[in-house]
Amino acid sequence: MENRNNVSEFILLGLTPDPNIQKACFGLFLVFYTAIVLGNLLIIVTIKSSSRLNSPMYFFLSYLSFVDISYSSVTAPKMIADFLVEKKTISFVGCIIQLFFIHFFGGTEIFLLTSMAYDRYIAICKPLHYTTIMSKNVCGLMVAGSFLGGFLHSIVQTLLTIQLPFCGPNEIDHYFCDVHPLLKLACTNTYIVGLMVIANSGMISLTSFLVLAVSYISILVMLRTHSFEGRLKALSTCASHIAVVILYFGPCIFIYLRPPTTFSQDKSVALFYTIITPMLNPLIYTLRNEEVKNAMRKLWSKKV
Repeated sequence: MENRNNVSEFILLGLTPDPNIQKACFGLFLVFYTAIVLGNLLIIVTIKSSSRLNSPMYFFLSYLSFVDISYSSVTAPKMIADFLVEKKTISFVGCIIQLFFIHFFGGTEIFLLTSMAYDRYIAICKPLHYTTIMSKNVCGLMVAGSFLGGFLHSIVQTLLTIQLPFCGPNEIDHYFCDVHPLLKLACTNTYIVGLMVIANSGMISLTSFLVLAVSYISILVMLRTHSFEGRLKALSTCASHIAVVILYFGPCIFIYLRPPTTFSQDKSVALFYTIITPMLNPLIYTLRNEEVKNAMRKLWSKKV
């Protein structure tokens, strides 16, 4: 890869050039990343150790927590370490690898969230057929399909980027390697590649978001026939999913469903789907869920 270009490494400009702000950000994002890892690990351990949390919803949630840890680990450790150094470099190969795994785990999360919305739709709109439709084999296939979809999405993004020539400059105005900042540095016309990126990333985000919106609208319509207590329980569960969907899909659509240009706000917006959402997911799914909280209390009492 390096032999095709004059660029053997890239310089990441990071979130801010101010050294004082960088020191403050080091401590802040170290706390955030620690919270992401510990919070999502707690979710995984709680679900795996509790016999009551064996429904498809918690099956998907455990994989979502795994993907959140992996997704943040692609960008956060490098970003945190870069706050302590003056020159933030990443090799060309390292940049491409980071690009691949960002889109692999990002695409997987999109498909997992869509699978979770389908699970809630079946549970509320077709409760009598729920156990038949959402069998263990079906859930396993949906998770495998989510990872396969993330891989196919990522490999397309990576192949589109890797074939571009880079002659310099090599400064990326971001804190990680992503498609749009790299297209900006390519020393060739990237119009067609930019359209293909939009067709890939942008349309996946938008289509999945529309599918999710239709699912939740159908759920809300169906809830009119349920009892008051049933409506409250269903709305409580769906509210958690809707909060995660808005936090994750909103920034993704803003970044990828547009021409390949970069804005100064991109770095701040990217923090939502790489750091903020993975950190908030454990809180969103536990604070509004008595079953998970009870399982955590039981697990804690056993350990004590």
